[in-house]
Amino acid sequence: MYGIAFDTLLLNQATSLVHIYVDGSVLITHGGTEMGQGIHTKLIQLASNSLGISIDKVHLQDVSTVTVPNSTVTAASVNTDINGGAVLNACKKLNKRLEVFKQKMPNASWEEWVTSAYVERVSLSAQGFYSTPGLVPIDWSTSKGSPYQYYVFGAAVSEVEIDCLTGHHQVLRTDVVVDAGVSINPAIDIGQIEGAFIQGYGLYCLEELQFDESGVMTTVGPATYKIPLVDNIPREFNVSLLKNSSNPGNVASSKGVGEAPLPLAVSIFMAIKSAVRSARKASGKDESFTFSSPCTPERIRMSCADQFIATA
Repeated sequence: MYGIAFDTLLLNQATSLVHIYVDGSVLITHGGTEMGQGIHTKLIQLASNSLGISIDKVHLQDVSTVTVPNSTVTAASVNTDINGGAVLNACKKLNKRLEVFKQKMPNASWEEWVTSAYVERVSLSAQGFYSTPGLVPIDWSTSKGSPYQYYVFGAAVSEVEIDCLTGHHQVLRTDVVVDAGVSINPAIDIGQIEGAFIQGYGLYCLEELQFDESGVMTTVGPATYKIPLVDNIPREFNVSLLKNSSNPGNVASSKGVGEAPLPLAVSIFMAIKSAVRSARKASGKDESFTFSSPCTPERIRMSCADQFIATA
């Protein structure tokens, strides 16, 4: 379970700007930063669906505080929520202005409605604003509050194989399912889940900070600090979205999944610990033991506690 919203209330807001041009094309500007998570694609989809036009008519302008001021930092898995809400708010205003012409000319095209509005001197530009509803900051004196709009749920099961002599491990299979509500773009959401899970795998199993006696960090590059690589990806990696889910209180009934899947990678850590426990049992050792994260090859090897370790 992972709560979605900024803990700082003032950050849960966004602004957008949507223009419709007389040729029927649409330009949207919002305050979210595209960093590979697909926010631009999702907002184009939202605008296209709201205005009832094809995606190829919708275009994006580079994010700039000249057009969208006071934008919130792109973080906390909420930016499709808040920026999408702002875009939909602007589209709602434009749809209301165009409704008169749609009623007058029900069989006309989108371009004809837009041209008629322009001829009648109706504004074809709108600013949108969105603030996440229902948030109540936690009162720490009473432990009451509602800081998150909703929660993302997920589950993961992993199967691993360890080499008791070297401490190395291989993830044989991982199955992940995440509740993404009604996904705006399933391909993007599944990619985000995969990326977050592998990032969490690095956190729990591979990446270890080390320091020398004077406190200087020695793990300063890829030779000493091991991030996940292609070879670390589970040999069989199954990711799916929970079926028949919804999130009515949010934009398009969707959920943000950028960060929520990361903790699910603890399934790999626990699978490795279980494998070590089996190795200890086979050697007649105590099955109760301390196993810290990250579970590096050294920790796996030493935790196996076989006859070679006993004589070291």
